Amino acid sequence: MMTTPLLGIDFGQITSAIGREFTLFSLDELYKSFFTLFVTIDIIGAIPIILSLKAKGKTYQSSQVGIYSGIILLAFLLVGEPLLGSFGADISTFGVAGGIVLFVMAVEMIFGIEIFKSEDDSSGNTTFVPLVFPLFAGAASFTTLLTLRSAGIAMINLALSIVFNMVLVYLVLRYVSILDRILGKNGVYILRKFFGVVLLAISVKFITKNLIEVIAMVQQGVAALGQ
Repeated sequence: MMTTPLLGIDFGQITSAIGREFTLFSLDELYKSFFTLFVTIDIIGAIPIILSLKAKGKTYQSSQVGIYSGIILLAFLLVGEPLLGSFGADISTFGVAGGIVLFVMAVEMIFGIEIFKSEDDSSGNTTFVPLVFPLFAGAASFTTLLTLRSAGIAMINLALSIVFNMVLVYLVLRYVSILDRILGKNGVYILRKFFGVVLLAISVKFITKNLIEVIAMVQQGVAALGQ
């Protein structure tokens, strides 16, 4: 049955692609995508932010934060790549751009500086802003998902990594006071620096891999023009 593209997105093609992707389960890919998304979301590094919100009298629902964040990320996983194509971009070029964003995030984590400015919400309930968006399901997570797709990670493995990470988000939010007592300020600081270095290495790998592919495409285009 033929489907009419909406905003340049062929949802029939997406459905067919999803069916193929869900047969490509891999523990190795699941581990890689889970850990990369875990480092990007930086739930451990978010503990001081969460405690600060609670100290200011802000409230949130742990289960709702996890569910809403998961729904947003899964929806973006399904339509993000076709949406990117509708703007004339391809996954390799986005992989380079995404790698650069992750590189900057790693620099923030390692050196304790703020490059990406965050906005606070003046309302009392912080379930959606700033916890769901932009903290756990924001630009960084979107970029990571598409960058992982550019690395050839199957959609089923990315979907599972989102689910498992959202379970961790719920647990950390639910028991943040206990984790703070166990880890302490020094523990959170050390873990944040460690994950920053790991993210730095991951970002460099993404940049170099996708840059090689982009250069190859440019060379092919130049060669085709010369014929």
